[in-house]
Amino acid sequence: MTVDEVWFRERADDLTASILFLTRLRFGPAKPVAGAEIGRAAWAFPIAGVVVGLIGALVYALAHRAGLPAWPAAALSVAATMAVSGCLHEDGLADTVDGFGGGDTRERKLAIMRDSRIGVYGVCALSLSVLLRVGALASLGAPALVAPALIAAHGAARGGMPLVMYFVPPARGDGLSAGAGQPPRESAAAAAVLSVLVLALCLGVWLGIAALVLLVIAAVFLAWLSVAQIDGQTGDVLGAVEQVSEIIILLVALR
Repeated sequence: MTVDEVWFRERADDLTASILFLTRLRFGPAKPVAGAEIGRAAWAFPIAGVVVGLIGALVYALAHRAGLPAWPAAALSVAATMAVSGCLHEDGLADTVDGFGGGDTRERKLAIMRDSRIGVYGVCALSLSVLLRVGALASLGAPALVAPALIAAHGAARGGMPLVMYFVPPARGDGLSAGAGQPPRESAAAAAVLSVLVLALCLGVWLGIAALVLLVIAAVFLAWLSVAQIDGQTGDVLGAVEQVSEIIILLVALR
């Protein structure tokens, strides 16, 4: 194989790894994705998000075509994206809010975040996340407006996770985030560039810029909060970053 062929093969492997890691979609006898492979594949997170967004848009269009009102169609669309992603990010949001809100020490917060049970803080955060996303999609109404909003939300929201992984060290010595480690600088930068492109193409330049500014503010705040609370980030914190980013983009799309 030539150098170019090897490069394209590696990028294809990264794309496959990102989809396998962030979704329940499978391509034949796929092996589990873990460790440094996640960091190398981080550049393709926005592409995996676009796939999730397309599936959500398709479900919404079919529900709308079947005559369902906007709210049930939006609920089915959000449910589809949650099913495709295995509620990976929703779980992270709930665990993060439970840990930050319920623990009084760093060790206690981390223990709560690792606990598989969900608390009141997590239930409230998860309920609010679903309600805001469904409400935003229902307010957009027409499938022609919902589709680009969903693609932008899922694509760009997953592009922020590699940046947080790059700039904020893991809070634990073990776990998903620690195993993935710091992604290569080129991988984090590529994820950021892809996110910007997705925002611009789906929302337009000005709304894309507005969403980008808000995403940066939210990511910086969550990064600061995670360092203040647990001295770093975890896989759960990355899930919370995705969820907050997804909500922000959908709300900006309403403008």
